Amino acid sequence: MNLKKVLAATLLTSSLLSAAYIAPIGGLTPSAYAAEETKNLPNIKILATGGTIASTAASNTAVTGYQVTQGVEAIVNAVPSLKNIANITGEQIVNVGSPNMTPEIWLNLARKVNEYLASDDVDGIVITHGTNTIEETAYFLNLTVKSDKPVVLVGAMRPASAMSADGPFNLYNAVSVAGNPKAKGKGVMVVLNDRISAARFVSKTNTTTLDTFKSVEQGYMGQITGNRVQFHYEPIPKHTTKSVFDVSKIDSLPQVDIVYEYPGIGGYFYDAALAAGAKGIVVAGSGDGGMSTKSTEKAKEAGKKAVIVRSSYVGDGTVNNRATDAENNFVAADSLNPHKSRILLMLALTQTNDPKKIQEFFNEY
Repeated sequence: MNLKKVLAATLLTSSLLSAAYIAPIGGLTPSAYAAEETKNLPNIKILATGGTIASTAASNTAVTGYQVTQGVEAIVNAVPSLKNIANITGEQIVNVGSPNMTPEIWLNLARKVNEYLASDDVDGIVITHGTNTIEETAYFLNLTVKSDKPVVLVGAMRPASAMSADGPFNLYNAVSVAGNPKAKGKGVMVVLNDRISAARFVSKTNTTTLDTFKSVEQGYMGQITGNRVQFHYEPIPKHTTKSVFDVSKIDSLPQVDIVYEYPGIGGYFYDAALAAGAKGIVVAGSGDGGMSTKSTEKAKEAGKKAVIVRSSYVGDGTVNNRATDAENNFVAADSLNPHKSRILLMLALTQTNDPKKIQEFFNEY
């Protein structure tokens, strides 16, 4: 057989194989089959707020000192495999470092989340966020989202420019969790470093390491292993659909400040908070919410004008309700750290100024 005949035979074989490939698959052409596959994927909305996951630095070895430079499109495009697990749409809410997060942004974000989750076209939401305040935003949403559809917050400990950036895989895992039917009804979650954490319990425990987010006493809700989402438990405290807090018609939150307890603390911190308009004060106390005699007296005085919550700066454990709390109109924070106590107190003050009722909120949420 000469060369022309060999080429002709090869082309004929290739043509037949191509024809077989484009033949209907289960009654569908490849394009229609692909459309059917896409239709069966969950619809996940990504809301971007900035943070390390959207940041770049001067070199690929710099993991501090970076700046927020990327928007939602760049974040999503960095993970092309997302299209295999979900139908993705995105929106830029803000683009800031997480220390610049504000109650006003929280309110806007909560309204956006509730708006999208009310649609049949959205199965879950992923929020990209800086890690410094991610636990606070997550807990705020845990108390204000009015849906049992999954809401997952995700971030990164290394900027997008780093040679071992963790953001892309964290985002992939977060979308996997948000699109998983088993994630429904579990409240707002935080996903980093292959772990799934409940917003109520998770905290940042190290300034720079990848495994910084932990729920030390309660443990992780679950994990992602081998692209498989596994859940181990559900959080018991009230959240989302069982929460009484509704921010749909609220333009601002009551001012709540945090006073950090230390040996020799002056009473002027309480005076300054009240003078600035605080309706509530969280005391980051020592041990089990401990306060000096001087601080206690000042807090009792401040309690005539604002609600006082005793929390702890220890980092873990429960601040128990004491017999003297009721007579001093103090509230015990339970296991909420000072910054999460502040969030619950802000929302509680939209409902009542009664310390007894607010104590019930801290016991239940």
